[in-house]
Amino acid sequence: MEIQAGTGGREDPESSQPWMFGGRAGSAELAWSWATARLKEARNYWIATTRPDGRPHSRPVWGVWLDGAFYFSTGSLAAQNLATHPAITVHLESGSKVVIIEGVAETVGDFSLVERVVSLYNEKYNWNVDPNQLPGAFYAVRPQVAFGWHFEESEVGPESTALGNATRWSFRRSLVSFAIDSSD
Repeated sequence: MEIQAGTGGREDPESSQPWMFGGRAGSAELAWSWATARLKEARNYWIATTRPDGRPHSRPVWGVWLDGAFYFSTGSLAAQNLATHPAITVHLESGSKVVIIEGVAETVGDFSLVERVVSLYNEKYNWNVDPNQLPGAFYAVRPQVAFGWHFEESEVGPESTALGNATRWSFRRSLVSFAIDSSD
């Protein structure tokens, strides 16, 4: 299955308190724009995939946030994993300014979209990827659910409310659907 160009993800998702530490935590006060700003600004991202035998696999990747989706390329074991189990988790490096997205990785099949992603990628990383000679496929991940929170390290202690702003975002089905090329 391949993703085609689209503009999905422009509406804000529904926010709620996440389930953490055996109960509802946080105030769900963070705006989705707070999370997308961090997704755009981040340099490194971690992805977690599942191997064909069910074992977990995680690794850092470079990527870009564009039109409500996270785009990345990998030729590693992760690509093999995604062919079998396309469910994926993407998160930022920080443990104090946290954004985690869960979704399904799909290969990008629309060449004009690949060109847009590669252009942003090259600008962001001062790289020179040629969209006509990619070493591997680009993948798109639109969030189905996402989590975020932030705190200062100095706020953490036994009586801490450091996760007081923890937020869970849920995306309506229409926001996570892709135009699929079923010719495969």
